[in-house]
Amino acid sequence: MITIVIAEDQQLLLGAFGSLISLEDDMEVVGKASNGEEATELVRKHKPDVCIMDIEMPGKTGLEAAEELKGSGCKVIILTTFARSGYFQRALKAGVSGYLLKDSPSEELASSIRSIMAGKRVYAPELMEEIYAEENPLTDREKEVLELVADGKNTKEIADELSIKTGTVRNYISAILDKLEVKNRIEAITQSKEKGWFK
Repeated sequence: MITIVIAEDQQLLLGAFGSLISLEDDMEVVGKASNGEEATELVRKHKPDVCIMDIEMPGKTGLEAAEELKGSGCKVIILTTFARSGYFQRALKAGVSGYLLKDSPSEELASSIRSIMAGKRVYAPELMEEIYAEENPLTDREKEVLELVADGKNTKEIADELSIKTGTVRNYISAILDKLEVKNRIEAITQSKEKGWFK
């Protein structure tokens, strides 16, 4: 019997996923959580084979919980509406076994769980296409400058840290905004985070 914990902050969906999985003869839902915090507690308590997790939940997100559960022996499946390559890359780094989208057919969930239990990894095909399609257009130096901007450093602090002139830093920043086709530093940081381009 495959034991499963489900974490989903929308109660209706939590109930629906639980009912769907319970219809399978070889699966049993041993715990339901409404956020990442509860999910990690339930996994420690019940030691399930699989934890199915949404990403955006109050308190601790599904990705934070997945990072925490890495190496616990419980296979994590992210089940989300968000087909964002940044989320996907972060999930991969957390070692998740699956990343599925909520608009997939319901029978796909059960077959994905079985595949994952057999040692396979299951990722939504549209994410695989996106991840290979989107290359970061920034040079290494531009990435470095943007990461320092994201750390809250101003032009002078960046210039000091990289031993370059403040004018050069400004040139890098305008090149970054051009390449990413954004209006300001905040948008540049947001876009890079969503696409998983930050270390």
